[in-house]
Amino acid sequence: MSGLPIEETVTVGVPPDRAFALFTEGFGEWWPEEYTYSGPDGLQTIALGAAPGDFCYELGPEGFHVDWGRMVAIEPGRRIVFLWQIGPDSAPQPDPHQASQVEVAFAPDGEDGTIVRLTHAGFERHGEGAADYRREMASEDGWPLILDAFADFARRA
Repeated sequence: MSGLPIEETVTVGVPPDRAFALFTEGFGEWWPEEYTYSGPDGLQTIALGAAPGDFCYELGPEGFHVDWGRMVAIEPGRRIVFLWQIGPDSAPQPDPHQASQVEVAFAPDGEDGTIVRLTHAGFERHGEGAADYRREMASEDGWPLILDAFADFARRA
């Protein structure tokens, strides 16, 4: 079961270029605090890398810094791909060979909408606990919650 990817979609009422910008440039404004290391009171910044090879990171209180992913591909307006370097125990995983991969694609939906399709694959690379980790991220408190937070942000923007 840990070898199956998670696939989730959400539709937002803005064109793909705008949805892409909101997702990437606005990442720190919509990413759920439940999925940060610093929590609501300590989070200063959470961001995706801006170019392939750049780290995805979080900054918190008193100089706290954690790299939790790395950008693999960026095609503005179309898709991003990044390594998910967070282990089943929620600890950062510095070894990219033990990271899963997340792809987020942005496709037109009518004249002014976008279908945002997220695929999280490679859970088996997380080793022990991978199947439970996949189940957790596929549950309503995982990627569905995260994408709903993005959709809410896109509606307000």
